[in-house]
Amino acid sequence: MIHKLDIKTKSQVELQEITGRIRDMVDASGIKNGNCIIFVPHTTAGIMVNEHADPSVVEDIAAQLDELVPQSKSYRHLEGNAPAHIKASLVGDSKTLFIEGGKLVLGTWQGIFFCEFDGPRNRNVLVKLTAD
Repeated sequence: MIHKLDIKTKSQVELQEITGRIRDMVDASGIKNGNCIIFVPHTTAGIMVNEHADPSVVEDIAAQLDELVPQSKSYRHLEGNAPAHIKASLVGDSKTLFIEGGKLVLGTWQGIFFCEFDGPRNRNVLVKLTAD
């Protein structure tokens, strides 16, 4: 079964932490050991695992992505959101995480982030939980 998270973003570029929502899904599933597959079905958004203890980390990541892929550059894509497509390609559209002992396996400082690059928008994140 695929679960859907509704995400509402407020900015053009936004890295929104969704760790708690994913953990709640895992807890409710009753799965003791398995996998948590997270997929973003959008071409201008992605999913990332990184530090969630210090918000300046994701701010630095967003700023560096803006430097690597500036909005002001001339792109061929006529919709004006080519930088969003490129950033989403760099970040990636899915992650697979382990479930052990009924809990999502993440490092002490790790969190899961939905990465918006073409907002604000209403988005979806799809989550599939599988048991071993």
